Amino acid sequence: MRIFIAFEGSFEPFEVSADETVEAVKLMIKDYFHIPLSDDEQGRRYLELMYAGAALKDSWSLADIGISFCSTLKCFVKKEDKPTLHVFNAVTQETMPIMNSTSLFCKKVSELRTLISLRCGFPVSVFCLKTPSGLEMYDCNTLRDYQLDIGTMLRLDVWDGWKEFLMGCLLGQKLKVQRYLSNEKPVLKYQKRVALYIAAFYGYIELTEWALKQGVRPHEAVGVHPYRAWCHEALHADVSKCPIHAAAEAGQLLILKAFVNCSVLCLECRNAAGQAPLAIALKRKHKDCVLYLLSKMWSTVSFLKVSVPMRIYIKIKQWVLKAQSHNLYKSQLCGSRAFEAKVGDIVMVDGFSKPRMTSKSWHKAGNKDSQSTVVKLPPLREQTASRRPVNTLVISQQDTREQTLKFLPLVDKNTFSELRRQQNWKNSIAVDRKNEKLIKNTYLPQIPLPPVSRVGHAHPSFYYATPSADSLLRSSFASFSEHSGRTPRENAIYCLAVASAFKEKRWLQQLEIARVLAKKSVSHLTTQGGLRGCENLVESAH
Repeated sequence: MRIFIAFEGSFEPFEVSADETVEAVKLMIKDYFHIPLSDDEQGRRYLELMYAGAALKDSWSLADIGISFCSTLKCFVKKEDKPTLHVFNAVTQETMPIMNSTSLFCKKVSELRTLISLRCGFPVSVFCLKTPSGLEMYDCNTLRDYQLDIGTMLRLDVWDGWKEFLMGCLLGQKLKVQRYLSNEKPVLKYQKRVALYIAAFYGYIELTEWALKQGVRPHEAVGVHPYRAWCHEALHADVSKCPIHAAAEAGQLLILKAFVNCSVLCLECRNAAGQAPLAIALKRKHKDCVLYLLSKMWSTVSFLKVSVPMRIYIKIKQWVLKAQSHNLYKSQLCGSRAFEAKVGDIVMVDGFSKPRMTSKSWHKAGNKDSQSTVVKLPPLREQTASRRPVNTLVISQQDTREQTLKFLPLVDKNTFSELRRQQNWKNSIAVDRKNEKLIKNTYLPQIPLPPVSRVGHAHPSFYYATPSADSLLRSSFASFSEHSGRTPRENAIYCLAVASAFKEKRWLQQLEIARVLAKKSVSHLTTQGGLRGCENLVESAH
């Protein structure tokens, strides 16, 4: 069939087969127009075909995506720079590309950590960077000191026992954050500041309200972990950043309003570079935040007989708070409580202490889950147990009361196997539903799908098919999930999201493209006699 290719002002016809792949068409275009392509360490230069507003993948066939006779495809030459470095986040299990130029290798590790903090939303005192060999990278050294090459994969590690806590902060889950808080009071205070910082960066209202109720102040610096509180000379400059700075950098207007309503001192809170939230929002080009902060800075505070500009009011309040903190410091000196550190506390010194930033999970770090309780049975009393029938058991209690537990009646072997099979089937359905809730699918906001059934009982399995067909369908679906990494429902969501990129097509045409892509993905991953055999059985049953 004949199709047309539009490339740099020219409009040329090409004779192709309906089963031709997009990659083969790209090769024909490259040879016809003599386009130079490249793929090296700096980047790659490649062709991209567009049809109905969507970019086509090399593995697709023309007929699968609805390309018919006399269709027009747009061709572009694109250049893609390869990342200078890759950073693997041990918390989210995701890889973050760093696209800076090669001059980054001449800079210090502290600058790279600042860049990563702006990307992932973590305070710099929460994580450290490590080379592929596991060597920790210190802020005072340059990247070239560690002999890194272009494209090297670095690792981002956090404090041991903090993975679940930080994941709860990233998702804005208040209950999960509360569950994995530390039992040590200094660490607990530090964790609450970290939670408010991350909530401000991502705009989580509920988590922000909880942290503010816990007494965390938005103009208070996040600081460092108590284990590192004595290493003042080796600290990163960004440890003085506050949650208000994170909200201004991310452009979170609602969080900014909540912080300013909490304390007007946030308006004049400055970071290590001496920038106020207004300057930060202006630099990041967050127009709404800039207008709000400007209106607040140029407002007045009215008292009974006088009105004071906001700047003067902030200066007066800072002076009063400074005097109060000075008196508090004197009282602490009299009470011999000037320093929070005590004898026996852990102190982390770079290069000397045992590393405690290896991203161990909560349980592997030696913490105990407060929600899990271990119940031990009291010893049996032989005299009382000997007087009871064989099918009963007596447990002694502390209040001298006796509780009799009766065993289940005996069943034959066939009945027991049938009960066990039904229980396993119900458990598998419950696990599938639980896993489906936990999956965070990025395509769900784009594709409207019917909700998952919430019926409590298990549905009958393919009433129109024979038992052999039922087992064959289950095994084939399990094989598909194992090889593709997606369940059939997730695969349908993925195919619908891909088809929705064809914006110039009608919805029914997009649905047909998604159906063809889903069928192709299943047919490629199943083995002979697998799902195809099931489809034949289902079709014959219909």
